[in-house]
Amino acid sequence: MAKAAAKPAGAGPFSVFERMVAWRYLRARRKEAVISVIASISFIGIMLGVATLIIVMAVMNGFRAELLTRILGINGHLIVQPVDTPLEDYDAVTARINGVPGVRYAIPLIDGQVLAQGEVGAGTGALVRGVRGQDLAKVPLVANNIKQGSLTGFDDSGGVAVGTRMAENLGLALGDIITLTSPDGDVTPMGTTPRMKGYPIVAIFEVGMSEYDSSIVYMPLPEAQLYFNMENRAQTIEVFVDNPDAVDTLKPRVEEAAQRPVFISDWRQRNETFFSALQVERNVMFMILTLIVLVAALNIISGLVMLVKDKGRDIAILRTMGATRGAIMRIFMMTGAAIGVTGTLAGVVLGIVVCLNVESIRQFFSWITGTVLFNPELYFLSRLPAKMDFGETLSVIIMALVLSFLATLFPAWRAAKLDPVEALRYE
Repeated sequence: MAKAAAKPAGAGPFSVFERMVAWRYLRARRKEAVISVIASISFIGIMLGVATLIIVMAVMNGFRAELLTRILGINGHLIVQPVDTPLEDYDAVTARINGVPGVRYAIPLIDGQVLAQGEVGAGTGALVRGVRGQDLAKVPLVANNIKQGSLTGFDDSGGVAVGTRMAENLGLALGDIITLTSPDGDVTPMGTTPRMKGYPIVAIFEVGMSEYDSSIVYMPLPEAQLYFNMENRAQTIEVFVDNPDAVDTLKPRVEEAAQRPVFISDWRQRNETFFSALQVERNVMFMILTLIVLVAALNIISGLVMLVKDKGRDIAILRTMGATRGAIMRIFMMTGAAIGVTGTLAGVVLGIVVCLNVESIRQFFSWITGTVLFNPELYFLSRLPAKMDFGETLSVIIMALVLSFLATLFPAWRAAKLDPVEALRYE
């Protein structure tokens, strides 16, 4: 039996010959300046589109993660509130909840809205949180970020701990007196009179979230009980768990450990509107920014269509020399795909570099413009965060590559469809 004819070297799909021709078509020539400009615009468009997608999604992920960390670092994951009767047995209930597997620690507390004033008369609204010193030391976001003073002997200090922004806004320093005024004061024959009392500042903390640093005042629980007329009682018990996403499974156990009628809410219920808005904004931004990559992909189509028209004589010669329709199609597909692949890779590199240095870039542009970009008073956080997600970044890369590949199909099919005689008519 005769042996099958040997296949010519370099004649297979995506062979050296096809890659060489595709690379030749990518190189700029003087008479192909328009095509080269379109290819460059396509490359820059895909690069900027991919980089923008990666940067924006990373910043939004970092923004959500930082907010979540700080919100859950200050507020409990589960809030236990008494039903029918006051929470006078808070010590026993807290001890039982602390014994539930999965619970990190539980804190009895009292909170209430007050007017905080400095020594010069400036005032601002504040949230007083009455908590025991031993419990406040368990909250790392506060205990590990004491800028001035100390929480040692907090219960017996007779003072309070405030955030850095509140101290700055009221012109207060360590040891100064902050005056707190509560509308729920003493009942007299003339009616209820506001309760006003001054406390020395024994500690100043900074958690990095302006809303908390400017509005929260920590007060010893015994003092808060007297101030809010709740002697020997607690208002709620905040429960911090090991896995905040598993609060649904812990709710029944915490309720059972309480051994009394309680109402339990979790952090998702208390912040549902806020985090739902962040998720919607994140999804909408992804769809909008994807249009940048899509526009760049359309530029690849226009560039390849013009290239096919310009290379009509070349297509005729290649077909006459024995190049198949498949070879012609692969040549133009590789030409367009090369723009998409290199643009995507360049965009990924640019996006990663910006994400790793986003805070330095923010400070640089703030210095250049003389304005505060990403104002903490508006965006809650004191720094611009960026957190890249591998799966999300991979999806952006795949999307850009797929769009770039799809953009090459029509021009490549059009080139492969031409026969030598028709191809000469393009000249």
